[in-house]
Amino acid sequence: MMKTMGSDSSAIGSGMSLALITTLYGSIIANWICIPIARKLEKSGAAEALSMELVVEGVLSIQAGENSRIIKEKLSAIVENDVMDKAEEAGAMG
Repeated sequence: MMKTMGSDSSAIGSGMSLALITTLYGSIIANWICIPIARKLEKSGAAEALSMELVVEGVLSIQAGENSRIIKEKLSAIVENDVMDKAEEAGAMG
């Protein structure tokens, strides 16, 4: 590959500058656009999964004929466990 370039050093400079610019653009796009979008999607996906879990658990409890107070306690426990899990994750990260 180096033999085909010959003695034209200006081709090396333009190729290196193009490589550096594309690396810079890739880094900017990843850090300023893609990573924040991924974090937002992860948070909204977790919230949606929790709400779906609550709906399924509530419907199954109603279908089983459980008392409404028991259902309320069961669903509250699910939410509290989720909050505690998030606090543990935040503590482990920070």
